[in-house]
Amino acid sequence: MTQFINRTEDGLYFADLIRKGEVSPEELIRKTFEVIEKKNPVLNAVVHTRREKALVEASRKNWMGKPYGGVPILLKGLGQNLEGEPATAGSKLLKDVKAMQTSHFVSQLQKAGFIPIGSTNVPEFGFTNITHSELYGPARNPHNPDFSAGGSSGGAAGAVASGMVPIAGASDGGGSIRIPASFTGLIGLKPTRGRTPVGPGSGRNWQGAAISFALTKSIRDTAAMLDVMQVIQPAAAFQVPLFKEGYHNYINRPVEHPFTFSFSLESPVHSKVSRDAEEAVVKVVSWLEASGYAVSESAPDTNGVDLMHAYYTMNAGETAAMFDTIEKKMGRPVGSEDVELLTWVLYQAGKSTTAAEYSNALSQWDDAAEKVDHFHNEFDIFIQPATAETAPCVDRVYWSKEFKQKMKQVDTLPPKEQKKLVVDMWQESLSITPFTQQANLTGQPSISLPVHLSKEGLPIGVQLTAPKGKEHWLLKIGMLMEEAGLFS
Repeated sequence: MTQFINRTEDGLYFADLIRKGEVSPEELIRKTFEVIEKKNPVLNAVVHTRREKALVEASRKNWMGKPYGGVPILLKGLGQNLEGEPATAGSKLLKDVKAMQTSHFVSQLQKAGFIPIGSTNVPEFGFTNITHSELYGPARNPHNPDFSAGGSSGGAAGAVASGMVPIAGASDGGGSIRIPASFTGLIGLKPTRGRTPVGPGSGRNWQGAAISFALTKSIRDTAAMLDVMQVIQPAAAFQVPLFKEGYHNYINRPVEHPFTFSFSLESPVHSKVSRDAEEAVVKVVSWLEASGYAVSESAPDTNGVDLMHAYYTMNAGETAAMFDTIEKKMGRPVGSEDVELLTWVLYQAGKSTTAAEYSNALSQWDDAAEKVDHFHNEFDIFIQPATAETAPCVDRVYWSKEFKQKMKQVDTLPPKEQKKLVVDMWQESLSITPFTQQANLTGQPSISLPVHLSKEGLPIGVQLTAPKGKEHWLLKIGMLMEEAGLFS
């Protein structure tokens, strides 16, 4: 559908038009819905809209002094709740659920001047790196609808990359911002753990692995968004000091820090890495070296396979806790017919996960964080492919019939076999996206930048990761790359 992303017409561009009186928020919302109505039937990026409510809000509010005053935004259909609007989490179990309150993240968006106009497609409970739920169907890639837009923020990526909206809410618990950014040619920043609002009712999403932010088209929008979304939230479990200089200010300053870089082309779980993924990294490394920066081939001394097992232990335990809450609210047990097969396996494995296993898994995260911190004493920024491949086909098969039958019988298996089943059921999809999860476990900021197109015209990004609290380093290097014309 499109091979070109207009990075000039970002959120700040439209906010400026509104400030100058060249377009009203109401006019912009109407034009936005014209694009949605044209493109969404193919892409399936948007699953709920609130056009009339948004128009009323646009006409009644004063947008003076708000950086994104009057700019429409789509919320991720998972965790970014707006009171009275659907809160399905992509699950047929929750298809009729409405949000009882607005999340702190969405409230912060509104304070910045954004007008929520609807919500985007997600996989059930955000568990997969593609977006294809039984409730809503697949979110398709604007570059070629036969391919996935990624996940779990796949609908958000499809909406931004196709030009429906300049910015969309997203979240990242294992790569769910960076993966769809890589697949669709967008900028996807996962901020430092604790940087953006959480709750109410939750102070440690996935033990700090998951964080909400956005998918954008330009570095300046990413920086300005982080300026308005960074908070100190005393009630939350994790805190990070505010970057008082301002991200948007910092990226427009001359380079002062003598950055050092390392890179790796190796998958942390020893899976195959495509030629396109390698070329994306080599392109960036060559540009850095030509620009006078020191670049070495080196990686942190962490065990990627063991870390993934620790990550799955958390996933399983948190899923069991989630369904314990859901069952109490519903007044009945959740059965296998209520949820998708992957969710059911994860739930059953979570019920057999012990407190000791869960605690030991988090200890592995902490050990990895310490090793990575030592690594960054030598190297400021670590470069990898964002994904090992370009976007997979929408109809790609991940499990054989025999394996699916075993998944259906997960409740009959002993705990050890249940945990092996969890590892095995994600093996195929993990091979596509093995690079993103570690930053979620260590809490570091990490960004996917759109630097390469395959010969088939599909994007693939490069991932840059920095020490905690150093988003401004990632944004500054991203700005230099964007200005140098490296973005595809």
